[in-house]
Amino acid sequence: MLYDQIAQNKRKTVYVLIGFVLLMVAIGAAVGYVFFNSAISGLLMAMVIAVVYMGLMISQSTSVVMSMNHATEVKSVEDAPELWHVVEDMAIVGQVPMPKVFIIEDASPNAFATGNNPEHAAVAATTGLLNRLNREELEGVMAHEISHVRNYDIRLSTIALALSAAISLLVNIGMNSFWWGGGRRRSNDDREGGGSLEIILMILSVLLVILGPIAATIAQLALSRNREYLADASAVELTRNPQGLIHALEKISNSEPMERADPSSAALYISNPLKKKTSGLFQTHPPMEDRIARLEAM
Repeated sequence: MLYDQIAQNKRKTVYVLIGFVLLMVAIGAAVGYVFFNSAISGLLMAMVIAVVYMGLMISQSTSVVMSMNHATEVKSVEDAPELWHVVEDMAIVGQVPMPKVFIIEDASPNAFATGNNPEHAAVAATTGLLNRLNREELEGVMAHEISHVRNYDIRLSTIALALSAAISLLVNIGMNSFWWGGGRRRSNDDREGGGSLEIILMILSVLLVILGPIAATIAQLALSRNREYLADASAVELTRNPQGLIHALEKISNSEPMERADPSSAALYISNPLKKKTSGLFQTHPPMEDRIARLEAM
């Protein structure tokens, strides 16, 4: 059951990521076709923007995310001995380097991991998590976060964020070009060339440009939800104790929202720190009851 679930979640992640990249390519071609009279130009522009954004995000992800969430680094074991030792133990079991450890001053229990690879990873826990969870529950949460590191979820989430930002920039470039005459040039060509195919392609391209950012957000959230299931299963693989994580998730789900969590980082946390009730495709995390039910079935 455990290994089947891990394999299934990995396959789903590959499908979502492929879809994300195809969406990026399609939007680039649409922007180029509508606003610059060349789908190829749009494709090239999309590739350049995506590479630049991913490079910047991957190289700066830890410092940027920790700063946005007001996290303070734990420099030595004396500063937070229990958290330090639990993270160290889970890193050893998971066979990854010891990540940097951060603490967020917030009464709501929560945690997340970030970084670009296991060698440059970091985990953060709120003071509420440390105050409310016992050792067994804390091990479950940190095993979950180490699993994100071990499974390269931290890099996937960074890439997804960069692709979403790149898609938004592409659409903005296209819309700005419209006001400077790009759209009018395309319209003139349509009138001169005519043809129903041109009209259909134009309509489809415009729809893709308009709906692209929404689709990118849905793909990003789908990737995040799937990796949460995978991290839960992988955490049990590390601890051999699903009850620790189950009890931790129950306490986290029944807590108040965080006061200073950054909304753009919400998908990184083990549970939505804003506690906003969303449904279906726009959920940042899988329903807590579903996660707990899967753990109980292991």
